[in-house]
Amino acid sequence: DVSMASGGAVETETRTITPIKSLDGIVTLPGSKSLSNRCLLLAALSEGSTRVDNLLERDDIRYMLDALDQMKVPVERHSAESVTGTGQNGPINSPSGDETCELFLGNAGTAMRPLAAALCMGQGKFVLDGVSRMRERPIADLIDGLKQLGADVTCV
Repeated sequence: DVSMASGGAVETETRTITPIKSLDGIVTLPGSKSLSNRCLLLAALSEGSTRVDNLLERDDIRYMLDALDQMKVPVERHSAESVTGTGQNGPINSPSGDETCELFLGNAGTAMRPLAAALCMGQGKFVLDGVSRMRERPIADLIDGLKQLGADVTCV
């Protein structure tokens, strides 16, 4: 529902958005740490395979790729700038069963924040950590938002 005020009166308009069943094509985006890691994560969550080209050669991207490897999400590396990920067709579950899956993300905020949110949809226990500087970066708002959505998540 969308509410709009015009001249003191409030109008409510309802719009229904139908889900996308599939997407096929080529999207060319500029090189970006944030876009690169979001594309990798979306590829991991999707159904089928997704080729991602023009990845930046940065630590943030390497940490995300390492985390996907550790979680057993298949990622074929064609070059430093090109990979194909095979999606999990939904949430990413811990490959460790009852054991905690510990992911080291260095100082990669572009990996930490979206990965923290996405892993709340899956099953298992995860610990996302990084360098001492990462531990100083703000993440409380994300944690609070995830808790409000029912996620069992804490920041230590």
